[in-house]
Amino acid sequence: MEHWLCNLHRCGISSALVNSHHHREMVGAFLSRERFSHWVNNVIEGELLGTAGTLRANADKLIDNTVFVIHADNWCQCDLKDFLDFHVYRRPRSTVMTMMTFRTTTPESCGIVKTDNSGIVKRFYEKVDEPHGNLANGAVYLLEPEVISWIARRPDVTDFSTDVIPEFLGRIASWENTGVHRDIGTVESLLEAQYDSQPRACWPNNDPWMCKYLKHPIHKFLSEAMII
Repeated sequence: MEHWLCNLHRCGISSALVNSHHHREMVGAFLSRERFSHWVNNVIEGELLGTAGTLRANADKLIDNTVFVIHADNWCQCDLKDFLDFHVYRRPRSTVMTMMTFRTTTPESCGIVKTDNSGIVKRFYEKVDEPHGNLANGAVYLLEPEVISWIARRPDVTDFSTDVIPEFLGRIASWENTGVHRDIGTVESLLEAQYDSQPRACWPNNDPWMCKYLKHPIHKFLSEAMII
């Protein structure tokens, strides 16, 4: 999460909502630090609503803006400023959403997309046994207000991949991340991410929260796991 917030900060984004549910106390302590105090707000979700449900619950804060949607369990290293610039200045005019994509070695575990010559998403296959290629949905999006309005009017819509994306096929631009893109929701992929080059930090690593974090035994465990 620090990596994502650092990237957003570098891109000049001045307002962010963090949706928290699992380990909400830990997330709240992390976000209470001075570096986030003026621009990051923690929204506690008592009952899980799904990605689309979360967007609907916060639609009053999002409706008039281009919305950057991030699933924080993605470990992503790319030119995020170019992703934003593509959406604002270079995406096809008929599109109302830009999806970050990447090339995966495990297509059966991902949502796979098919695009036309303009990079517009025409087909979407969510985690099928016989994947149609290896260009995967990175679960990072830029959404125009029309998408938020559509979600806000539909209380039955909860899942972004299965409920929202199919409705906007033909109006979704794609931007391929050719850098690092990992789903670190498993221990195995989290361990693999330890070998990736570490991005430059935005803030000094000497505040009380970070000092406590750096003493956590998880770092010793990861070091030993990497050696093994």
